[in-house]
Amino acid sequence: MKTGILFDLDGTLLDTLEDLLAATNVALKQFGCPERTLAELRTFVGNGARNQIRLSLPGKADDPDLDEVLAFYKEYYSGHCQNKTAPYPGVLEALAELSEYPMAIVSNKPDAAVKKLCEQYFPGIYALGEAADCPRKPAPDMVYKAMKEIGVEKCIYVGDSEVDIRTAKNAGVPCISVLWGFRDRDVLEGEGGQHFCQTAGELVALIRELSHGQ
Repeated sequence: MKTGILFDLDGTLLDTLEDLLAATNVALKQFGCPERTLAELRTFVGNGARNQIRLSLPGKADDPDLDEVLAFYKEYYSGHCQNKTAPYPGVLEALAELSEYPMAIVSNKPDAAVKKLCEQYFPGIYALGEAADCPRKPAPDMVYKAMKEIGVEKCIYVGDSEVDIRTAKNAGVPCISVLWGFRDRDVLEGEGGQHFCQTAGELVALIRELSHGQ
């Protein structure tokens, strides 16, 4: 049985940060809250849209209702998620080189946005986002569901955050951490990350090395 490769989306395959920031700030402004910076948002993403908006709010007693801000954000982002988003350098070439592996994308981003982006940039790859019927990462459920969908019993997980390292650990699979995403290496090492790559080319080589050992 072949080894599957499961990828996180934001910060791993796609640089989505500017579109995430724009949508977050439109929502914050709509509800009378101060805007956030790119550096701030970089630390807020990775654990689902609700957590991202919760952290983006001022955190005061008179904060607007989280669910209302989240609903506004989701609707706005769904229509503006492709403005500045693009694959990281070398990612498309790396996926082409890895075409012999069954692949899937699992993200804590809302499922509708995940499918919309993946249809544009990664057509043909099974993609799964946050939905009510499947607990989000770092629970292992999304990993197991994706593995079942692509027909594999073992996989390598590729991500850019501490959430991804926890997800892989909970699912009992090896994790590769890319260093071009939303977290710095010291954060990933502090979470117990063991396999790192600086470039898409290094990622291809590391996936092949780890898959041969499975």
